[in-house]
Amino acid sequence: MNGHGFFGYRRENGRVGIRNHVVILPLDDLSNAAAEAVAHHIKGTLALPHAYGRLQFGEDLELFFRTLIGTGSNPNVAACVVIGIEPEWTGRVVDGIAGTGKPVAGFAIERNGDISTIAAASRKAKEFLQEASAYQREACSIEELFISVKCGESDTTSGLGSCPAVGNLIDKLDPLGATTCFGETTELTGAEVVCASRAASQDVSDRFMQVFRAYQEVVERHKTNDLSDSQPTKGNIAGGLTTIEEKAFGNLQKIGRKTKYIDVLKPAEAPSRGPGLYYMDTSSAAAECITLQAAAGFVVHLFPTGQGNIVGHPILPVIKLTANPRTARTMSEHIDLDVSGLLRRELTLDAAGDLLIDMTLRTCNGRLTSAEALGHREFVLTKLYQSA
Repeated sequence: MNGHGFFGYRRENGRVGIRNHVVILPLDDLSNAAAEAVAHHIKGTLALPHAYGRLQFGEDLELFFRTLIGTGSNPNVAACVVIGIEPEWTGRVVDGIAGTGKPVAGFAIERNGDISTIAAASRKAKEFLQEASAYQREACSIEELFISVKCGESDTTSGLGSCPAVGNLIDKLDPLGATTCFGETTELTGAEVVCASRAASQDVSDRFMQVFRAYQEVVERHKTNDLSDSQPTKGNIAGGLTTIEEKAFGNLQKIGRKTKYIDVLKPAEAPSRGPGLYYMDTSSAAAECITLQAAAGFVVHLFPTGQGNIVGHPILPVIKLTANPRTARTMSEHIDLDVSGLLRRELTLDAAGDLLIDMTLRTCNGRLTSAEALGHREFVLTKLYQSA
């Protein structure tokens, strides 16, 4: 295992990416059209349209900036062009990304209009794209790899097969110095005490429980029944998960049997305590969770699915694995790794973990995931409260 490594792009701040995107990042919903026009003109660049960015305030605004700046700063991004309706907030995002040393430029539409802004931003995007196209991959070690995990459309096979396979990978890569992350606060309901016991210290355990109780208070204010009308989902129930507790204990299999998490992160907060497993307070909605983890700097994502979730992300490659033989058969174009042999006793958990490590490293070396090949680029910001 110590001989494992991968080939990645080393960025100006020393972090390593596995993709080489030039991103056109709109500050706000009003700037989506200009960003998409630039991406249309400069082939090979990637626009990330989204629905928010106007009249946000307080912690919601801070999360918004943390997510946009983190997205532009992700090691899978070679350079970034930011387009906003006005210059001040646009400049804040540009300055945040520039702090990593990454090439970045910002353009404001006010007093310029779309056509002038698109022309200027297109020229800069072309320059960035040509520079990035000359970047070369270099040998990197497991200690430089940041892996996030989330499950979706879970069923009975998730907790029995695909989630434990992810956990086996984490148990094997954690001692080698990888940085990993799990989240999904809502989907730990019923397993929160066990999750708290997996923290590396009492302080970390207490902070996890604070986050979990804060979520429960929100649910108590807004729920319409004891499942909140959403947990488990209709797909979970169809797959045999009758309670959120069943779902939670299957979900928790993703962190392995031995690894303890060393810190609790706010949504989109970058890990700062060195290598290890981190817990992030995230939504359980797939696209939101992955967007937050990408904004925190994770560069490859592992996604076990039972019934067949098809989510992807523009800059964070999402590797799908399933232990459900029907899903592997009927949704094969979405599945990167079939571990249904676990349920047929044709595959050991240890072997499944090794297969997933191999698939992860192949993806790091450039293999497109199924979600990338199919064009799944779900980029969904998390919003905490109403706009002003």
